Amino acid sequence: MASREQNERKFGMWRELVGGGRCYWLDVAGHHGWRARYLKEVDNSENTVRFWQEIYDETGILVEIHHKFPVDQGHHKV
Repeated sequence: MASREQNERKFGMWRELVGGGRCYWLDVAGHHGWRARYLKEVDNSENTVRFWQEIYDETGILVEIHHKFPVDQGHHKV
């Protein structure tokens, strides 16, 4: 389990959620102008609730989601 400080350093961006949790995210530039956004939702004790990846095309449109935790559901086209 990562601490709040570790999550803040690793992801860099976050928003507070109702109930004291947070949603962290990190954007990574990909090839050909695409972008991946990694998102981590934690509860108020900083335990991971969900972790997923969103893929955006070169125009910024969400094209794919990959839920990784708690169950890896693979990539799904939007």
